[in-house]
Order: sequence, then C-alpha cells, then structure tokens
Amino acid sequence: MVEFDITLWFTLGTVGMALGSIGLGYGFLVLPTEWRRSYADVVVVTLIATVAYGLMALGIGDIGAANGATVSLPRYADWLLTTPLHVIFIAVIAGADRRLTLTAAGLQAATIVLGFAGALVTSPLKELFFLAGSLVFVVVVYLLVVEAAESADQQDVTTAGLYRKLRNFVIVLWLIYPVIWLVAPTGYGLMDAETSSLVITYIDVVAKVGFGLIALNGLQSLQSFGVDRLGQSLAED
Repeated sequence: MVEFDITLWFTLGTVGMALGSIGLGYGFLVLPTEWRRSYADVVVVTLIATVAYGLMALGIGDIGAANGATVSLPRYADWLLTTPLHVIFIAVIAGADRRLTLTAAGLQAATIVLGFAGALVTSPLKELFFLAGSLVFVVVVYLLVVEAAESADQQDVTTAGLYRKLRNFVIVLWLIYPVIWLVAPTGYGLMDAETSSLVITYIDVVAKVGFGLIALNGLQSLQSFGVDRLGQSLAED
C-alpha cells in the first residue's frame, strides 16, 4: 500500500511538472526574443523535474542507503541541475557579475551533493555531511541576499523588486528541505517514506512551477514598463 501511495505522489508530481512546463511555455510567445534565452532556464527546470518524477513513478533509480532507507537518484539529479539554474536566474535578474553568479550556482550544487552523500551513510558521517551542506547553503543565501542585492540596488525599482520576490520565494521554500531531510527515512526516520514523499513532491511543484510563474509575470511587468536593459543582460548571460 505504501509503495502504491508513493507511486501516486510521484505520478501527480510528474503531471504537475508537465502541466507547469506547458503553462510556462506560453512565455516564449509573449516575451521579447532577446529575453527568451534566459527565460528558458525556468522552463528547463520544470522539464527536468518532469523527467525525474516520471522516473521515480516508475521506480527507476532507487538505491539503498546504509541505514536501509531508499534514496532516489533521479530526485537528487533533479535538484543538482535545477536549483543552480534558479540561482543563476536570480543572479542575472539582480545584474550580478559572472563571478558571483557562477560561485553561487556552484555552491548550491555542492549543497545537493553533500545532502546526497549524507543520505547514503550513517552517523557520524551523516551529521558531518549535513552540517557541511548547511554551512555551504548559508554562504549561498549570503551571496543572494547581500552581494546580489548590491547589484540589484543599482537597477530600476521594478527589476529590483522582481529579484527580491524570486530570491525570497526560493530561500523560504528551500529552508524546508533540510528539515524534511532530517525527519525522513534517509535522515532519522521520524517521518515515514509515504508522508515525506508527499511533502517533498508538493514543495517541489510549488517551488519550480511557482518560481516560473513569478518570473514570467515579472518579466511581463518589465516589458510593460519598457525595461530594455534587463533584456540585454539576460541575452548576454
């Protein structure tokens, strides 16, 4: 019964991500051509997630952890690819330079790798990897909240507002993942696999599709206000 329910959550996640991808694809019809290259990042995110959830629904990519729990390789592969894309998009909106953008994206990828490694092993390595990943994530938050904000403050009010909205949206949601990691079977098993899969699937859909919708709406607002400089920076990055 549990396996059926987990499969159901993953199937619903696949449908949610696929529908989100279709909806976000509308952006290619309404946004200026020079903005579409970077806007494609948010659509690629949901497309990657669609494939990952499809694989999980089929039970493909499950590996056993040292504590007997099951770890989904497609899920971590999804996060490894998509969360840095969100970081890059936020940094580009802020007008951050290439060094800051790539550093923040690389560190975000490192948090996923460390979380994956921690899920596979037992104490005390589990706690060590979790602590390392948490510290790296703090640096990512600092780069997005402090350093990227310095660049955003030099832009127009509408662009800076979109940067803050996207930044706050992902940071708040991403803070939930470490908590789930700790209480799920891959952590300390305080939450069963069925419930943790449901929660993660829900947050994933909200985070990825929601981010894309905010980005699309924000870019349309910039278009309405005639902000051309953002379109140029997006095309260049």
